Amino acid sequence: MKKYSREDQRTMAVWALDCAERVLHLFEDVCPDDSRPRAALEAGREWVRTGEFSMAVIRKASLDAHAAAKDVKDREAAACEAAHAAGQAVATAHVPQHAYGGAWYALKAIAATGGEDVLQRLSVEREWQAHQLPGHLRDEVMDRIQIEERRTGPFIRMIKGPGF
Repeated sequence: MKKYSREDQRTMAVWALDCAERVLHLFEDVCPDDSRPRAALEAGREWVRTGEFSMAVIRKASLDAHAAAKDVKDREAAACEAAHAAGQAVATAHVPQHAYGGAWYALKAIAATGGEDVLQRLSVEREWQAHQLPGHLRDEVMDRIQIEERRTGPFIRMIKGPGF
């Protein structure tokens, strides 16, 4: 697994949190009274702001967001993916590579909304994601997150391997 500097880890966390926040409404529109994914983003931002790391806090926030995703999985795919994005984003405080998951799940949330223009919206979002990263991280991160057009619709792919 590649080692990132503490500053790069924080940069990746902010990026992942921003990616997740852009799709959070997809969850909140379906579950307005469930604050678990938003609480995960807040916990992640608190870690970025203070640098104070509590594994218990980060782990609980992440697991709670993933549990919220599981709760809506059978009725709303986009909401499910948006909650997973929050769970992965906050986990970046623990392992920098979780940042990839925040962006990947955000794209999966958009893909799940469907529509004739979904590929266009995915392309715009992925481009936005790429431009939020500093140059020294951009290619390395974005080369692993790909959008494939398939007969069944868009497929968001995460390429793992050396350094991941």
